[in-house]
Amino acid sequence: MSEYWLISAPGDKTCQQTWETLNNVTSKQNSLSINYKFHIPDLKVGTLDQLVGLSDDLGKLDSFVDQVTHKVASYLGEVLEDQRDKLQENLMANNGDLAVYLTHFQWDMAKYPIKQSLRNIADIISKQVGQIDADLKTKSSVYNNLKSSLQNMEKKQTGSLLTRNLADLVRKEHFIQDSEYLTTLLVVVPKSGFSDWNQNYEKLTDMIVPRSSQLVSQDNDYGLFTVTLFKKVAEEFKHHAREKKFIVREFTYNEVELAAGKNEISKLVTDKKKQFGPLVRWLKVNFSECFCAWIHVKALRVFVESVLRYGLPVNFQAMLLHPNKKNTKRLRDVLHQLYGHLDSSAQQGGATGSHDSVDIPGLGFGQAEYFPYVYYKINIDMVDSKA
Repeated sequence: MSEYWLISAPGDKTCQQTWETLNNVTSKQNSLSINYKFHIPDLKVGTLDQLVGLSDDLGKLDSFVDQVTHKVASYLGEVLEDQRDKLQENLMANNGDLAVYLTHFQWDMAKYPIKQSLRNIADIISKQVGQIDADLKTKSSVYNNLKSSLQNMEKKQTGSLLTRNLADLVRKEHFIQDSEYLTTLLVVVPKSGFSDWNQNYEKLTDMIVPRSSQLVSQDNDYGLFTVTLFKKVAEEFKHHAREKKFIVREFTYNEVELAAGKNEISKLVTDKKKQFGPLVRWLKVNFSECFCAWIHVKALRVFVESVLRYGLPVNFQAMLLHPNKKNTKRLRDVLHQLYGHLDSSAQQGGATGSHDSVDIPGLGFGQAEYFPYVYYKINIDMVDSKA
């Protein structure tokens, strides 16, 4: 199960005691969850007003960073194409497994100095992830354009004779070259019309070279024929051919241009290969950056909400629970028995009443669920979840 519950509760006599009480009743005795201490450093508290304002902003930042993290993961899946099944193993945080990073969370002092105010730390994260989001838009746009140009060219290599590129099908000897008066046209004929074509192409206009038509190529539905005629009747010929459902393809045999066309597709293939490696590396690095930033935002939110709820001096224990999927309801009830006393309205409502959504302005409680303890859900499934 990829879902974790990040909660906090006030310190009893000590924070260690809070931890042991929770761990005893949920993990050791009942196997309701596997628990981890979640280490949050001594952050600067600031004023109550600042905390109230920051609480709402951190909710928005959480949502934004979560979105960008999913976006980077999703685009990495797109870029991997046939190797998409390897997406999960490419999604790492700090060169390790996402679950390991989360369950052994360590605050990154270098990136987010704790001497800075909480607002400044939030701004650093917002700016960092905003830049990744902007860079992703640019990089994905360039790569997607390259990919779609290549796909369009490949379609032309493999489509029906009505649409595909004819350069690979014809040879120099199929055409009258450098004649002042004569030209060779390429005509697509339905298979059912082959005998009609062979009997009648010489009669479509005057000035057609007798027996000049040959079958150059065919697919399941059509054949590609050449025909040689005088240039001055070419337009009239096209018109009469169309009436008979013979389609003249616009094509000029020019070796330089044909070589350039072939070079273009091989250039696109090479460019795509060249960009693939660096793009995958960039996506992996920046997925890690986003994911780590996201967990730091969760840590900030737990800190701010815990101070707002439990008061000063700062005295709470943050804990990460990995619920046993079959026992989530029982776990929720046990947490309520432990912490229901923290909120009188939740006590009156009983264990299930604590699930009601409450909106207390400024305190960031207007979440989908409200509990008497600080609670945030973290889902680390980046492959199937919708951003």
